[in-house]
Amino acid sequence: MPFSNGVMVGDTFYMSGHLGLDPSTKEIPGSVEQEVKLLLDGFRQTLSRARLTMEDLVFVQIFCPDVSLFGKFNAIYRTYFSKDFPARAFIGSGPLLFGAHFEIQGIAMRRTKAKSHARKQPGK
Repeated sequence: MPFSNGVMVGDTFYMSGHLGLDPSTKEIPGSVEQEVKLLLDGFRQTLSRARLTMEDLVFVQIFCPDVSLFGKFNAIYRTYFSKDFPARAFIGSGPLLFGAHFEIQGIAMRRTKAKSHARKQPGK
């Protein structure tokens, strides 16, 4: 395919869209919950290959053709983070590739001791 899963520019990692495909069949699983787990596991693996974690994410976009799945997505999404969540958009979309219910993309920042990119949430 003519794209990269992610590109590092300085300390910033830009992640392409990821789908929740089953790695063995390359298909969307029958369960929405399983699809979300595969989606987030693949996203986390891409971050890991860049030596980053979910905690390094600063912005995430989720595309979903059926916004009634917002609650099911969130129930699993929140378990992938141990502290503050990144800024996020959950966007109602048209059909996604392969009939997927979700596509995710994001931006992460490498944090170094010399340069702190501490996230601050307004009001906290």
